[in-house]
Amino acid sequence: MDAVRLHTHGGTEVLDVETVDRPSPDSDEVLVEVAAAGVNPVDTYFRDGSYAPVAVPFTPGVDFAGTVAAVGGGVDRLAVGDRVFGTGIGNGSHQGAYAEYATAPARQVVTVPEPVGMDEAGAAGVAAGTAWRALFGHAGLGPAEYCLVHGGSGGVGHAAVQLGDAVSARVVTTAAPGYHDALASLGAETVLDYGREDLEKAVLEASDGGVDVALDHRLDDYLQFDAAVAAEGCRVVGIGENDPSPGFEAVGTARSKDVRYQFMSLFNAPDLREVLSGVAHLMASDELSVELARRYDLAEAGEAQRAVMEDSFLGKLVVEP
Repeated sequence: MDAVRLHTHGGTEVLDVETVDRPSPDSDEVLVEVAAAGVNPVDTYFRDGSYAPVAVPFTPGVDFAGTVAAVGGGVDRLAVGDRVFGTGIGNGSHQGAYAEYATAPARQVVTVPEPVGMDEAGAAGVAAGTAWRALFGHAGLGPAEYCLVHGGSGGVGHAAVQLGDAVSARVVTTAAPGYHDALASLGAETVLDYGREDLEKAVLEASDGGVDVALDHRLDDYLQFDAAVAAEGCRVVGIGENDPSPGFEAVGTARSKDVRYQFMSLFNAPDLREVLSGVAHLMASDELSVELARRYDLAEAGEAQRAVMEDSFLGKLVVEP
């Protein structure tokens, strides 16, 4: 089979397509014929070694969707021919999904409802799963609450906008002007230019004085901002940052409102299948659409990883073997 491989950590130039043996599933695993693999920033971190270095040669790709080609002897709820998607491979413990076939633990895989396209499912894992765990698992977002989503055009952001709308929350999001109409159509009540100088005032006005929940993907930029626009008892969920040492300029702002901060990773979820099943249900019921900005083949994996870190687009990128 063909697979994207790296033999040393580095830039996108270390990625090559090679012919390798098709893997076999262990007892608790399934072998998936990959139809689509989502492209995520985390894939680039395993490639360049900025996360813990992985054993090489190595195939990246955390997210995947495809058809079950074989099942391990200990797997009883999935069968050959099932349409499935999942996440959490391509992280050192398993070879990833930029390949024609990949193995995955069955506990990280669920079936894809028939109306949902495999390309969309392949891009859903990290983005929609993170939004689900942040808004529902940690923040407990409910109807009529104001929810601030920073970076609404991103993978997690555009999923979070739709999840908020699905539970009748009032979503306020930020994005470049070119994405405002699209985000409004996905369910945002208010879309604001993240570059405007009076952004704090605009968020407060849009949320009747403060948001109940904030989903923050750049804590080093918005940790203090979240406190400033919070309503009393606001729940802030942090999912990422550019600077590994974010900090408050004035923590008293948060303390005065009893703001709660939760920092999270999708892969700490007690049961990934529960998260993925919820995502699958919303996709099947047309409450959630994972927008696909571009598609790449295996030979273009390096360009896909460059684009996910450098380009502006709405939604997700996928590699299709």
